[in-house]
Amino acid sequence: MRVLSLAALLLPLPALAQEAEAPLSAIDWLSRSVAPSPAPVPAPPPAPAQPPVSRDASPLGIEVGPLEPAPQVAGLLPPEVTGLPPDLWSGSETAALLALIREDRSDWIPALQDLLVTLMLAESPPPADEAAEGTLFLARVDRLLALGEIEAAQSLLEAGNLLDRETFRRWFDATLLTGTETDACEMLRTHPSLAPTLEARVFCLARNGDWNAAALTLSTARALGDVSEAEDLLLSRFLDDGGEDEEAPAGPPPRPTPLTYRMLEAVGETIPTTGLPLAYAFLDLRPTVAWRAQIEAAERLARRAALSENVLLAVYTARPPAASGGVWDRAGLVQRLDAALTAGDAATVTALLPEAWTAMAESGLAVPFSRLFAERVAGLDLAGEADAVARRMILLSPSYGEATLAADPASPREAAWLAVATGAPFEGLAPDAPTSAILSAFAAEIPPERAALAAQGRAGEALLEAIHGFHAALAGDHAAAADALLTLRALGLEDGARRAALQFLILEARA
Repeated sequence: MRVLSLAALLLPLPALAQEAEAPLSAIDWLSRSVAPSPAPVPAPPPAPAQPPVSRDASPLGIEVGPLEPAPQVAGLLPPEVTGLPPDLWSGSETAALLALIREDRSDWIPALQDLLVTLMLAESPPPADEAAEGTLFLARVDRLLALGEIEAAQSLLEAGNLLDRETFRRWFDATLLTGTETDACEMLRTHPSLAPTLEARVFCLARNGDWNAAALTLSTARALGDVSEAEDLLLSRFLDDGGEDEEAPAGPPPRPTPLTYRMLEAVGETIPTTGLPLAYAFLDLRPTVAWRAQIEAAERLARRAALSENVLLAVYTARPPAASGGVWDRAGLVQRLDAALTAGDAATVTALLPEAWTAMAESGLAVPFSRLFAERVAGLDLAGEADAVARRMILLSPSYGEATLAADPASPREAAWLAVATGAPFEGLAPDAPTSAILSAFAAEIPPERAALAAQGRAGEALLEAIHGFHAALAGDHAAAADALLTLRALGLEDGARRAALQFLILEARA
C-alpha cells in the first residue's frame, strides 16, 4: 500500500435475518455484498445411466472428461514474500476461520494489522471442509474492506474470478472508492448479467455514454414497479432525464453505498466522509477535494495503518498551511521538520522534534511519523529531549534492530525496549508488569505444539488467534500478549512479534 441495494440504504436497514450474518455488519455499507444470493433452483435429477448404444457398426468412442480441479490457491503474496507456510488453512474448520476473520476491532496495533493484511493476501489453498467454493476468499476480502485496505482488496478480487457475482459485487464497490469504476462499467458492458443492482446497471450505462439506454432502463423499471421511490428520485436526478424537478431528500442516507455516495456527489450533494466507514476516506484523497479534508482523510487512514506514510507526507507537504490549530499545526510541523532534515540543520531539528512528536503521537500517528523520519533523525547529533524522542522513533521504525541502538540506554524501560529490539538478554528487574510479560515471551523456548501448527495446516488460524489474543493486552491481560508473541515466533514471524511488542510497550508508555 480498499451489492445492499440503494433503496435498502435510503430506507431503514432491516434486521439481519440470521445470527450467522451478524459478524458481517462491519461491511454492511457494501452494495448487497453481505446479502446472500438467491439459492439456485435445483436441477432435476439425471435419468438413470443407460449403457451406450451404438447407432452404427463403428466402435464406441473413448469418453474424455476433465479431471477434478486442484484446490484454488487464491491470493496475491506467495510464501517466499509473506514468510508464512504455503498451507495456511487446510487443517482448520471453515466456521472457526470465518469467526476469527470477521471479529472486528477498533484498536489494531499497526504491526499486527500489517500481519493481518499479509495473511489476508497470502496464497494458500482453502480449508479442506469448505462447503462453498470461495467462502473464505470472500471473508478475506471483506476483512480488507473493513480495515480500509481498499486497494489491497481490489487487487485480491482481481486475482479471483470476477465473473462470480459475489466477487464482482465487491469489486464494483471497490472501484467506485478508488476511482477506477470505468473498468467495472466496461465489464458490465460485456457481461450485463453481473450488474448487482438496477442502480449499478443504470449508472454504468450512463458512465459508458449510453444515456438513452440508461433512461429507458429506469423508465422500464418504473413501469414494472421494480424501483422504489427513493431509488427513482436519485437515479432521475443523476440522469437529469428531463422530468419534473422533484424536491431533494431532507438529508443524506445514514449508510450510503459507494454508488449512492458517487451519484449524490454527481448531483452536487457530497456527503462528508468523517462519519462513514473508513474505506470512504479514500474518496477525500482526490485532488479535487479541499486540502483540509485531504489531510483529515490521510490522517484517518494512516492512523489505522491503511495508508502509506509516504502518501501522508505528500498530503502534508502539498502547500503551506492555511491557518493554525489542529491539522494545520501538524502539517506545518511536518513541513518544517522535513525542511530542517533535508538541510541537515541539527539545531532546528533539536528544537522541533519534541513538539512534532507530541503533536503526532497525541493524534495517534506516532508509528507513521516514526517510519517517515526515524532514519533521517538517527544521522544527526541531537541532545536532550530530542535525542530521547529520536530513540523512540527508531524503535518504532523498520530499523529497530540496528546494533547502534544498544549503547547507553537512558532508563531501565529503554533498556528493556532495546532488549526486545535486538534480542539481547535483559539484565535486571523489569520496570513494570507489561514489560516483564513481553520480555518473558522472547526469553522462553517455543513449545513443540506451537512449532507443529504449520505442519498441521493451521498456521492461519493460529496467527488470527494470536493477533486477537495480543490485543487483550490493551485491556490488561499481559499473559495473553506473551502467549500471542510465542505463537508468532513459532510461526517464524520474529520480526512481526518484535515490532508488535515494541509498539505496544512504547505507545503504552506514553498513555
